[in-house]
Amino acid sequence: MFTLEQIKAAHSKVKSGADFPAYIQELIALGVSNYETYVADGHTDYFGKNSFTISSDKKYHPLPIADDADVIQFEKNLKAHQQGKTDYLTFCSDCAKSGVEKWKVDMGEMSCTYYDKTGNEMLAEAIPVV
Repeated sequence: MFTLEQIKAAHSKVKSGADFPAYIQELIALGVSNYETYVADGHTDYFGKNSFTISSDKKYHPLPIADDADVIQFEKNLKAHQQGKTDYLTFCSDCAKSGVEKWKVDMGEMSCTYYDKTGNEMLAEAIPVV
């Protein structure tokens, strides 16, 4: 199975959202089937075969998640991040301000879905294959 050290090595190559598709391919090669990232503190739960689960540590000081989801603003922030205009911490801060509680990446479906605090889907998108 995969380790946090392997995941950190893959993530260290990500400088912006533009690097995300290549990162996903590297995680697939490691055996990650899906993961969930929590915006409040940046920790991620990774899942693999045979119910294997591993969690990362918190990545930053807690961010308050807005109670009201602002999908329009979130889509603008996501687009900017995907174009390489923001770094990861800025993106997470933007997510929190827009009411994004977490995102889930599903390698089988090659999708990334963002959720608000009540568990409602805010946005789902396909992950480009590189």
